[in-house]
Amino acid sequence: MKKRIIGSLLASVVSLTMMAQISKTLSPYSQFGLGMLAEQSTGFNRGMSGLGIGVRNGKIANVLNPASYSAVDSLTMILDLGVSGQFTQYKENKKKVNAKTADFDYAVATFRVLPKLGASIGIIPYSNIGFNYYDAQWIGEPDNGYFGTQANNYYNNSYTGSGGFSQAFLGIGWEFVKDFSVGVNMSYFWGKYNKVISAVFKDSYANTLTKTYSSNVNSWKLDLGVQWTKQLSKDNQLTVGAVAGIGHKLGADANLTTLNANTQTGVSTTKRDSVVNGLSIPYSFGVGFSLVHKNSLTIGADYMLQRWGSLDYPLVDETTKKYTATSGVLKDRHKITIGADWIPDPNPLARGFMKRIHYRIGASYATPYYNIGTQKGPKELTVSAGFAIPIVNTWNNRTTLNISAQWVNASAKDLVTENSFRVTIGLTFNERWFAKWKVD
Repeated sequence: MKKRIIGSLLASVVSLTMMAQISKTLSPYSQFGLGMLAEQSTGFNRGMSGLGIGVRNGKIANVLNPASYSAVDSLTMILDLGVSGQFTQYKENKKKVNAKTADFDYAVATFRVLPKLGASIGIIPYSNIGFNYYDAQWIGEPDNGYFGTQANNYYNNSYTGSGGFSQAFLGIGWEFVKDFSVGVNMSYFWGKYNKVISAVFKDSYANTLTKTYSSNVNSWKLDLGVQWTKQLSKDNQLTVGAVAGIGHKLGADANLTTLNANTQTGVSTTKRDSVVNGLSIPYSFGVGFSLVHKNSLTIGADYMLQRWGSLDYPLVDETTKKYTATSGVLKDRHKITIGADWIPDPNPLARGFMKRIHYRIGASYATPYYNIGTQKGPKELTVSAGFAIPIVNTWNNRTTLNISAQWVNASAKDLVTENSFRVTIGLTFNERWFAKWKVD
C-alpha cells in the first residue's frame, strides 16, 4: 500500500512539474508584478476561501501553516490531489468577453514521522501569467484634423504573455511542548515568464516596435509557522496560529529585448537591457484562529500581510527611457478571510450519509499588490462554499471528495472588471499505515 501511495505521489509531482508553466489564467492583470497570485492551499481550505492559519486537524493536509503537520496521527498517510476549472467574464465599457481555463492544481502528502513530529511534501502554485489582447490608438485625435488622408495614421498594440511560478516543498511540524507546535516549509521556487508588447504603426513606413520582457527563476522559499491550542471547555477548543514568510531576491535577471523593424525596407535594430537580480518575493506575516465546538462546528478568521511595497520592480522609466529597478510600483497586500466548517455528526460511523458530509462556507477580501500607471490595481472579493463527501469502502471510510465553488470579483476603477466562477475538486486519500491486520 505504501509503495502504491508513494508511486502515485511521485507521478503526480512529475505531472505537475511538466505542467507548472502552463498558464492557468487569461487575465490582463496577470501582466503586472509576478502575475496573478494563486491560492496556496488544498481543497479543504478553498471551501472556506483559503482559511487555514489557525486551523488544526489531523485528517487534512493544511499547508497554510506547517505547524499543523504535528496533528497527524501515527497511523495516517494523507495524500491530497486537486484540479480546478474556471469560467471568467471580462467586462470593460459595456463590452463583455468570456473565457474558460482548467488545469491540474496541486499534490500534497502529509504523514507522521515520529511521535509529535509530522511532515509534508508536495507541489503548489505561487502565481500564474497568461494574457492575450490588443487595442488600437490614434496618433492624435480624429476631431483635431486626422480624417481624410490621415485617417489611417494609427497603431495597434498587442499584448501576449505566459508563464508563472511554483513551489515544491518539504515541511515538518513539531509539537515540542504540550499544545504548542512549530513548523517550517522549505521550498524550491521556480518559474519563468515571457511578456510581449508589440506596436504596429499603420503609416507609409509600416514600422513595428516589439518589447519582450522575460526572466527565468530558480530559487528558494522559506515559510515558518506556530500554533497554540487551548481546551476552553469540554466542548470547545481554541487554536491560534501565526505564519511568516522570508522575503528575498530571487537571483534572476529581468530582461528586456526591444526590436524596431521596418517591413518595407527590411531594416531592424535590436536593443537588450537587463536589471540584474531584479525580481524578489516579499516578507509576509499572518495570524489566525479557529474555534471548534463539539468536533462538529469550526469557525475561524485569518489576516495576511505581504510587504510588496518595500520591493523595487523592473520598469522602463518614462523620463530616462532606461529599464531599471523602480520603487513605488508595488504595494503592500492585505487579505482578510473568514470561514466555517460544519459536520452534523462527527462520528465516522454515524447512521445517515448526509450527517457525515462536511459543509463549508467562507469569504475573503484582498487589496491589490501593484499599481497600474498612476492608479491602484484590482481589489479581490471572494465568496466560497464547499462540501467534503466521505467515500466509503469495506474497510476504510476516511477518504473524502472535496468540492468547492468560488466566486471571485476583481475590479479597479475605470479598468477591466473580472467575475470568475471557480470549481476545485480535491481527492483526499486518508490511508492507515502500520496497522496490523487480524485474521480469524
